Amino acid sequence: MSDLSSIPNDLPAVLSEIVGFKLGEISSAKRTEPVALLESMIADADPTRDFFGSLVDPNEQHTRVIAEIKRQSPSAGLIRPEYSDDGFNPEDIAQQYSNAGASAISCLTDEKFFGGHLSFINRIKAVVSLPVIRKDFILDPYQITQARAHGADAVLLIAECLSDTQIAEMLNLANTLDLAVLLEVHSKANLLRVGPILNASNHKRTLLGINNRDLSKMVTDLAHTTDLVDLVENRSILVSESGIKAPADLARLRSHNVHIALIGEHFMRQPHPGDALKSMLA
Repeated sequence: MSDLSSIPNDLPAVLSEIVGFKLGEISSAKRTEPVALLESMIADADPTRDFFGSLVDPNEQHTRVIAEIKRQSPSAGLIRPEYSDDGFNPEDIAQQYSNAGASAISCLTDEKFFGGHLSFINRIKAVVSLPVIRKDFILDPYQITQARAHGADAVLLIAECLSDTQIAEMLNLANTLDLAVLLEVHSKANLLRVGPILNASNHKRTLLGINNRDLSKMVTDLAHTTDLVDLVENRSILVSESGIKAPADLARLRSHNVHIALIGEHFMRQPHPGDALKSMLA
């Protein structure tokens, strides 16, 4: 499946560059860690932690935060100077988030563009009890198996990068491997596209994310979530992502019955990410 013919041909430039590189990376990973090896790792692995259950409560009145561990990004570069080399400590940041009230942790595992690594997942899980989602550009079912083998409790799927068939196939595999899913959309068209796929899926632990970042202009606007929320029948599974910077933003989301937020760059820009989360939730 990891070939150019399976990837949408209308990707924004930033995604197109990442996807092109990622396809080669996947091919290399398959040689280094064949599926048979990953499956043997899974056979010896601990059960997954309940990512979906830690976030979804139809009666929730407060906000539950997926706090993200993020070193750099294509648009921002290195988020803080001390995150270069050995100055970046995922374990310390995870402990800060856990102590400050995070409900789950998002871990960037893309190396080239975001400075992450697959090993970060188990390093984080060794020091906190929170569930961890692998945040990466998943283009091939292999990466779902790879995520489970390396300790992930959930995976991110980006609708803009995947066909209907791929999304359905990956939801099915994630379900088989006991992984929750955060299915992310950036546009109204993709939100409408994934609705029937979710309804037809047997995977009942899928969260629906609306990313507030415009991929063509690389700007964020919280109104993107609030403008699209009426198209989502079950708001208890809805996650607002990107551009959330203040308690007032969470209050605005709650006024639209959105009670889950994924926040990363705002926290990671602060000298103490845990204090930033604590202030956000206060």
